[in-house]
Amino acid sequence: EVVACRPWLEAEVDRIGPELVVALGATAAQAILGPAFRVTRDHGQVLASDLGPALATIHPSAILRAGENRDELMAQLVADLKAAAVHLD
Repeated sequence: EVVACRPWLEAEVDRIGPELVVALGATAAQAILGPAFRVTRDHGQVLASDLGPALATIHPSAILRAGENRDELMAQLVADLKAAAVHLD
């Protein structure tokens, strides 16, 4: 699916011209930032990609599935989105 949908993603990014692409979850992050990218290790950093600057964070549904560390994951998501906002300012 990632390979099949890549042309649509590229066309949308070309048309919209975002200042930052935010990838939600590991699948999206690795599709944009490469297979070596790890959300648990590299989240919240603005990195170069072939689509332009990109930042990845956990997928919001991961918080819903989380057990005891739900608050920690929510704080991580919020911090990552704040990092995206800082980059855009």
